[in-house]
Amino acid sequence: MLETTSQLAEVALQQGGPALNNQGAAAIAVGLGALATGYAQRGIGSAAVGAVAEDDDMFVPALIFTALPETLIIIAFVTIFIAN
Repeated sequence: MLETTSQLAEVALQQGGPALNNQGAAAIAVGLGALATGYAQRGIGSAAVGAVAEDDDMFVPALIFTALPETLIIIAFVTIFIAN
């Protein structure tokens, strides 16, 4: 396995340029951020619905906790537009 990894690294370094350009790296960053947001909201959403079903006063905190992970993807979009 280590021999294959070193051979792959040699091939990648012989190309002479970066493996990703700036746009590709930005696309991967936003895509991974969106996946992380969805993963976080999966658990938060189900817990928020359960909390609101038990007590109606939990609606506002549940809404805030559900919206918090979305700021991750919003910041990623803003960063891409500023960097471009």
